[in-house]
Amino acid sequence: MLRVGLTGGIASGKTAVSELLHRHGAVIIDADLLAREVVAPGTPGLAAVVERFGPAVLADGALDRAALGKIIFSDAAARRDLEKIIHPAVRHRAAELERQAPVDAVVVHVIPLLVETGQQDGFDLVVVVDVDPEVQLARLLERGGLSAEQAGARIAAQASRQQRLAVADVVIDNNGSPSRLERRVAELWASLRSPATGEGFAKT
Repeated sequence: MLRVGLTGGIASGKTAVSELLHRHGAVIIDADLLAREVVAPGTPGLAAVVERFGPAVLADGALDRAALGKIIFSDAAARRDLEKIIHPAVRHRAAELERQAPVDAVVVHVIPLLVETGQQDGFDLVVVVDVDPEVQLARLLERGGLSAEQAGARIAAQASRQQRLAVADVVIDNNGSPSRLERRVAELWASLRSPATGEGFAKT
């Protein structure tokens, strides 16, 4: 089994890269999806979140992510408290899913906060999806629902671009077109399936 950590800043294109890798045959374990799963209605995770942040973060019995986001992106201590609840549960579930993968699989863990949580040394290869800051901000604003100030706060809450690039074994530049990204991911996949995994794959 080859274990790959895939990360990148918000709106960098991690989901697009993981979807392309899945098409090639990778097993994808997405921490963002698991973070939703572990706080689904009726879970211990949701109960712990409500205990810490109060019923205002609930809407019809489910987590109101927008309400919670307003709290944690303006209060670093609150964000750390949330991470203490969510991260252990996500890692436990990710480990369960990995154990279910074929022994010869390429297992890609998509972890937005890989650098922030110090997990970079836990993988055979770290892949960073990278975009220029102005592209990142524009794409985040295009999603809607956030002001420029709110978008900037979410970017600032993550590791810096330089911190992510410092731990990368492979960098996928996603400043260009979808077709260019497809070619880069195809190159990455060929590298992952080769005997000398990752060797010779350009970081540009």
